[in-house]
Amino acid sequence: MTASPRTERRAEAAFTLIEVVVAAAVLAIALMGILLVCSSSIRNARALERVHVEASSLAAELSLTNRLEEGIMSGDFGEFHPGYSWEREITPVQTNGLFRVDFLVWSDFDRSTTESKMSILLFRPESTQRSLR
Repeated sequence: MTASPRTERRAEAAFTLIEVVVAAAVLAIALMGILLVCSSSIRNARALERVHVEASSLAAELSLTNRLEEGIMSGDFGEFHPGYSWEREITPVQTNGLFRVDFLVWSDFDRSTTESKMSILLFRPESTQRSLR
């Protein structure tokens, strides 16, 4: 007996098991690639979310004062930047009222790493000075 044309068409129209397995494998590889890209993007977005605290905000606040006192002060940023602390050292440069102020900001989670460091000069002739070192 010979096969009828209707039987031959059915055999040509169907997928074989190997073709289905290969298509599923290609789809799985493509989905894994998409998931890797998405997870990498989420990780990078979380890294950008981290707040970088700069010493310039401390310098701006200190520049509003008219008088400076020689010495070292330290503190934290409170609720504005929780987990960060600062230190500033004010030293006279000249006897005419010129001061050098050194700022240091670090994370309380990793004290060995300095987040920001800055030095500025301020002229405040009204300030009292101790003798120069």
